[in-house]
Amino acid sequence: MKVIEIRHPYEKTMIPTDDVVLVMGFFDGVHRGHQKVIQEGKKIADEKGLKLAVMTFNQHPSIVFQKVQPELMRYLTSLEQKKQLMEEQGVDYLYIVEFTSAFASLKPQDFVDQYMVELNAAYVVAGFDYTYGPKDVANMACLAEYAKGRFDILTVPKESLEERKISSTRIREDLDAGRMEEVTELLGYIYEIDGTVVHGDARGRTLGFPTANIKTKSTTRLPKEGVYVTEIKVGDKWYPSMGSIGHNDTFEKGRQLTVEVYILDFKEDIYGEHVSVRWNHFLRDQVAFDGAESLIKQLRQDECDTRDYFE
Repeated sequence: MKVIEIRHPYEKTMIPTDDVVLVMGFFDGVHRGHQKVIQEGKKIADEKGLKLAVMTFNQHPSIVFQKVQPELMRYLTSLEQKKQLMEEQGVDYLYIVEFTSAFASLKPQDFVDQYMVELNAAYVVAGFDYTYGPKDVANMACLAEYAKGRFDILTVPKESLEERKISSTRIREDLDAGRMEEVTELLGYIYEIDGTVVHGDARGRTLGFPTANIKTKSTTRLPKEGVYVTEIKVGDKWYPSMGSIGHNDTFEKGRQLTVEVYILDFKEDIYGEHVSVRWNHFLRDQVAFDGAESLIKQLRQDECDTRDYFE
């Protein structure tokens, strides 16, 4: 897969000359609804002998339109994760457009001319709710008017689960509630975050549960605070583990939120390593214990529950 990063206005020489099936969307999470849209595009590409291209943005449009601070956004997937998921979907060209004020100010016709026609789209594929300007005049129903016969259009209907639309918003709601099985069902894969192992206060080691403290980007969407069955990827290998998101209130109030992972049957030093963590199953809420002894007792039970999960 070739990744092409675009800042408006772009040089035409950046664009591959192949005719493509162009799939449009922001695709945060690349969930099952998004996958359906991409696979509909891939089906056409395979039938017609065309390349499959996807166009997405480097940041959420609300940062420009609603003046949201970039560091306050919480994404289901980082750009790196999105690239990996797109490659798994069989995408040939991934266009990542910088969502700047200049780009956002494009009129619908200019957007279609410059970001569909000039990207050599023979077909444009998008979900039923995709917009490329004010939604009353720049929706999928209006696209044929702007296309002027220069490309074909496929509008993909909504994908539902249990009679509710599969959406990034629905997934965020389930993450906030710790409903990880539902999140997995909606995504089509286990929810995953990236981070770097950093030094903590080593309290877990003194309790007999040494943890890897994971520093994540401020833009990472974390599940609700609690204790989870997790898996952690160190190098190229996944290890069963027990993850915690919380403030360690047992020992001190008002501490910073931390992500800690206790890796089962693991003795290696991994400080400084880049890791990924999968959040398989919610075990329990965070609670403040009356001391180390009661906390250790609960952690032992959590470890038993985690081992049972994997067995």
